Amino acid sequence: MNVRKPAARTHKRSDAKKDGGALGLKELIAMGVGGMIGGGIFSVLGLAVSISGHAAPLAFAIGGIVALTAGYSYVKLALAYRDDGASFTYLERAFPRQPNVAGVVGWTVIIGYIGTLALYAFTFGAYGAELFNMGGAANVRMVLSASIILFFMLVNLMGTKASGDAEDLVVYTKIILLTLLGIAGLSTVRHANLFPVFDKGVTSVFMAGALIFVAYEGFQLITNAVTETRDPEKNIPRGIYGAVGIVAFIYVTLAIVGVGSLPLAQLVAAKEYALAVAAEPALGNAGRVLVAIAALLATASAINATMFGAARMMAEMTRSKKMPHAFSFRNRVNVPWVAVVALTAFALALTLLGGLELIASFSSMTFLLVSIGVSVANIRLRRQTHSKIGLILPGFVLMLATVTTLVYYLWHTARPTLLWILGMYATVFIMEFVFSRRGLLFRHGG
Repeated sequence: MNVRKPAARTHKRSDAKKDGGALGLKELIAMGVGGMIGGGIFSVLGLAVSISGHAAPLAFAIGGIVALTAGYSYVKLALAYRDDGASFTYLERAFPRQPNVAGVVGWTVIIGYIGTLALYAFTFGAYGAELFNMGGAANVRMVLSASIILFFMLVNLMGTKASGDAEDLVVYTKIILLTLLGIAGLSTVRHANLFPVFDKGVTSVFMAGALIFVAYEGFQLITNAVTETRDPEKNIPRGIYGAVGIVAFIYVTLAIVGVGSLPLAQLVAAKEYALAVAAEPALGNAGRVLVAIAALLATASAINATMFGAARMMAEMTRSKKMPHAFSFRNRVNVPWVAVVALTAFALALTLLGGLELIASFSSMTFLLVSIGVSVANIRLRRQTHSKIGLILPGFVLMLATVTTLVYYLWHTARPTLLWILGMYATVFIMEFVFSRRGLLFRHGG
C-alpha cells in the first residue's frame, strides 16, 4: 500500500495559507475552547466532587496539566506536517511501513468524534428542555438535539468563515457568562467548606483528574485547521496553549465556587446539574437559568468545532485510501460536504437512539489513547519536529497513568462498560483491516 511522502506537499500548502488563511488566533482559541467546554464542566463537577471531595478544584487543575503536556506534541507535529489529517497524519508519518496503525487510529478518532457530537447534542436537548420546564419530555429533548446538529451542519456547509464567525460569537459569549458566574460565586465561598483539602485522600485527586479528562477533549481540533490558519507558526501554539489555559482557569474557578459554596453531599446529589445548584447561593434561580444558557452555548459551539475538524480529517484520510473517496468531495466553498453530511447522519442516529453513557466513556478513553499515540509519533519524529524528549515524556507518562486509572475505575465499578469499549476497539480494528484491503470502494488514480 502506497503511503505519501512527508515533505511533498506539507510546506507548499502551509505557505499558501500562511498569510491568507481564514482563521486567526481569535478563531483558533474559540475553536479550542468550544471543543473543550462542550458540556464537560456541566456534567462532571458532581462526579469530581464525589471522588475527590474538597480537592475537586485540584482534580480539574491536574486535567489541565495533562492536556497542556499532551498539547506539546500536537503543536510540534502540526507545524512540521501541516495537514488537515492531524493525528491520523502524524501516525502515518511515524509508521510509514505499518499503514494500518494510522488507519486504525483514524477510524477510531472519527467514531470518537461521532460519539462526542451525539453527546453534545443530547446535552443541548436536555438543558434546553429543562430551561423551558419540560425536562421530563423526551420528545422535546430529541427535537432540540436533532435541530442543533442540523443547524450546525448548514453552518459548516457554508464554509470556513461562517464556521469561524459562528464559533467566535458563541464561544466568547459563553466565556463571559461562565466568568461572570465564577466571579459572582466567589462571593459566597466559605473557607470552612474548602478544608481539609484532601478529605478523601491524595490518591482520590488523581483518580478524579483521570475521570474528568473528557472535559479537556477538544483542543486537538485546532490542529485539523492548520492549513486554513493565518501565520500558523505563531497562532497554532498560542491557540492550543491559550485555549487549554482559559478552560483550565474557568474549570478550577467554578469548582472552587461549587465546593466552597455548598455542602459536598448537595453537589453529589445534583449529579449532572451540580453547576446549576452551585450557582444558586449567589444568584438564586437566575443562576440556574444562567447555567442552562451557558450549557446550551457550550454544547452548541462544541458541535460546531467538532464537526469542522472531524469532516476535514475524514477528507484527508481519503488521500491515503483509508476511507471511501466520496468523503473527499468538496463544494464551491471548499468544504468536504459528504463528510459533513455523513457525520451529521451518524450523530443524529446516536442522539435519537439515546444510551449515550457508554459512548461518552468510549470517547474519553479514545482521545486519551490517541493522544498517547501522538506522543509516540512525536518521539519517533522528534528530529523532524525539533521536539525535546524531556518535554514529550512527561505528557506520555501522565496520559498513560490516566488511561490506567480509567481502566482500573471501569473494571471495579462498571465492568460491562469496559467490555463494551474493548469490543468497540476490536470492531474498529476489524473494519479498518478489511476496508484497507478493498479497492473497489476507491476511485483509482485519486
